[in-house]
Amino acid sequence: MRRDGPFDPAAVGDLLAGLAAGDAGARLLADRLLRSTAVRSALGTILGEGEAVGTGQLSVGAVAALIGLAGPGLAADAAPAPRPAAGFERHRDIPYHPWPGADKVRHTLDVYCPKGKTAFPVVLFVHGGKWEWGDKSLYAGLGEAFARDGVGTVICNYRLSPKVQHPGHVEDVARAFAWTYENIGRYGGDRDKLFVSGHSAGGHLVSLLATDPCYLGAKKLTPAAVKGVVSISGVYQVVHTEKVFHPAFGTDEAVCRKASPLTHANGKHPPFLLAYADDDYRHLDEMARNMHAALRKAGSPCDLVVCERRNHISIVVNLVDPADPLRQKFLAFVTGK
Repeated sequence: MRRDGPFDPAAVGDLLAGLAAGDAGARLLADRLLRSTAVRSALGTILGEGEAVGTGQLSVGAVAALIGLAGPGLAADAAPAPRPAAGFERHRDIPYHPWPGADKVRHTLDVYCPKGKTAFPVVLFVHGGKWEWGDKSLYAGLGEAFARDGVGTVICNYRLSPKVQHPGHVEDVARAFAWTYENIGRYGGDRDKLFVSGHSAGGHLVSLLATDPCYLGAKKLTPAAVKGVVSISGVYQVVHTEKVFHPAFGTDEAVCRKASPLTHANGKHPPFLLAYADDDYRHLDEMARNMHAALRKAGSPCDLVVCERRNHISIVVNLVDPADPLRQKFLAFVTGK
């Protein structure tokens, strides 16, 4: 759906912010809107690269579970599995860059912790949206689901284009990682079991963070602090001639090359789990295969997963389903079980 349609991404984002705040009116409105094709399309714009959500591969209930919405009004199109009560603790809107000039919205993160547990593994999750859209509140259900399974989840915002260009986005992710590394112990997490994950543009950012040491180096850390990387439908090569990259990266060939994780996949890196959908966006399959081959050639552990009957949106939305094969591989990668 395009921005000039009946539901633009900003309006849907406001609705989701109301849901995150527990607003009863927002819940009632969402119960109605989540059934409409237009809102499916707007959610697709926020979650992915601007294309509509495929109704054949994605249930309204799955979207509702991803954003943390549940209630009797959705019974006709329920999420893949019932959402159990409790089991996690949530801490919202924590500033991770509390310095003059910090963005009060984009420089914040949410923490989801397994209730009553300590020394648990932690995943820093970075949202997608073409480096131009997206918000941590869209993934509340993912944070809740993983925390219930014993995995702490930190979901961060970061500044978006056109307000900033590369390397602003990845610098923010490095700040969020550094905050998590220094502070997750206060919430019971083990910083020596700190993973990073992202979807689409977020997959690009976490992959770049783990392969180009300059970003963590600026925070007095190294990629060795990253226990592993789960990149879902990620972008690994930024092409300076492709218009889709211009708002976030510009047109300078050298800048785009350095912004490409594939450029840096030539040494020892943290273990990677790469995934893409069998009906994903054009070139993402080829990029994933190339990244996988480059990491393996360099001697870095890397697994590649092709998710069947999934598209660019449903591959991440279905992570809230306990029966989802990618979710199971994701959790096994993080927990070692």
